[in-house]
Amino acid sequence: MDIDKIKGVIEAILFAAGREVTKNELVLALEISEDDLEKIISSMQEEYKTENRGIEIIKLNDSYQLCTKKDLYQYIYPVLDKRSKPNLSGAALETLAIIAYNPRITRAEIEDIRGVSADACVYKLLEYGLIEEAGKLDLPGKPMSYKTTNEFLKMFGYSSLDDLPELPRYKLDENKQIVIDELEGANPEREEEKIDKNENEENNN
Repeated sequence: MDIDKIKGVIEAILFAAGREVTKNELVLALEISEDDLEKIISSMQEEYKTENRGIEIIKLNDSYQLCTKKDLYQYIYPVLDKRSKPNLSGAALETLAIIAYNPRITRAEIEDIRGVSADACVYKLLEYGLIEEAGKLDLPGKPMSYKTTNEFLKMFGYSSLDDLPELPRYKLDENKQIVIDELEGANPEREEEKIDKNENEENNN
């Protein structure tokens, strides 16, 4: 098949599936290599951007899905989408963030981090399909672990957990207070400003 034909088949498969379609499924259907598939879909994604189309192809780990563009949601919702959007409390969002940054974390570990019971938050996140069970760990009591789902990636606009923002590192100062540690590769100019500021303060004192 030529490239245009392959693009048409990919679009047809993603549209008809109405779900995430794995790379392996597409490779088997098209009888092309995974590298060629990724290059063609990347080309399609750029075409959808430049042609002002109403749809886009999003990547979710090792899968692809055909979706409507987010900035058109206000026009689509009144006509088709009558589902209630997830209404997450601050506690649920905090629990979700902990699971996202710590895949295969147990409920007890979540509670150790938050300092309160995580039962209600975990149940709510499971109900919304934002997390799922990731199997029991080989620990005393065989506790269940949890991880985020592709629904989480879609909700927050990520292709994979690798896209999550890097968290700052924390340390204790001489007074045992928590402070943010500078990340590696910090801006040298900012470091110089901090040194100058400290010197000025010492001179004023």
